[in-house]
Amino acid sequence: MKILLKIAYQGTAYCGYQVQPNGITVQECLNIAAKAVFGYDCDIVGCSRTDSGVHARAFSATVSKKGQGCLETGIPTDRIPRALNAHLPPDSAVLAALEVTDTFHARYDVISKEYEYLIYNGPERDPFLKDRVWHFPTPISDAALKAMQQAAAAFVGEKDFTALRDGDADENAVRHVFSASVMRTGSMISFRVRADGFLYHMVRVMTGTLMDVAKGRIPAEEIAARIESCNRQLMGSTAPAAGLYLDRVFYKDI
Repeated sequence: MKILLKIAYQGTAYCGYQVQPNGITVQECLNIAAKAVFGYDCDIVGCSRTDSGVHARAFSATVSKKGQGCLETGIPTDRIPRALNAHLPPDSAVLAALEVTDTFHARYDVISKEYEYLIYNGPERDPFLKDRVWHFPTPISDAALKAMQQAAAAFVGEKDFTALRDGDADENAVRHVFSASVMRTGSMISFRVRADGFLYHMVRVMTGTLMDVAKGRIPAEEIAARIESCNRQLMGSTAPAAGLYLDRVFYKDI
């Protein structure tokens, strides 16, 4: 069997999820914790690669014995989260664990993922939101918010999203966006988007584009045509990593 973990982390201190030589990552911390708990090296396979500074409320990853595709442990599954958390930094935690088949793949079996991007539209910065939102102090009017909502609706559908990504020029850019919405609660603006997959920086470029719509730099009614152009230069800037959260990961039978 494999164990599927539901993980939350604040990404500020990490160089993203995947192990890399230039800094601490979430996967590296999970590897260390798993070896401490199970007594041997494990394969930790994540559902995606979050960038440096990006957060997750419900990241998914499988853990199995390295090179064997299964996990050998006498620890009851419902006790694994607490055991791992004892060895993880305070800005990350395993929330739940469940058994899955040896053939289950945390990344390739994903049906869809949902991200949320938070924009704090208060006049002054909130120190309790540091590194957790994009602070934009200029007031966004109701009319500008409606324009953002109109623009977000243009993201929905199966399309070539070349215009809404950074890099990865050789990767197939067709994705199916199932939903995209913008709403405001008090001083907080939330952009939420769900798709069968995302390109490099895709949600952050979407957010930057929506903000350019709010500023009046890009007309909302032009978004569909600009996506169709496949021209990255016609879209907005890449929003900061700090406001982005991987919110939910969907599998067929889980």
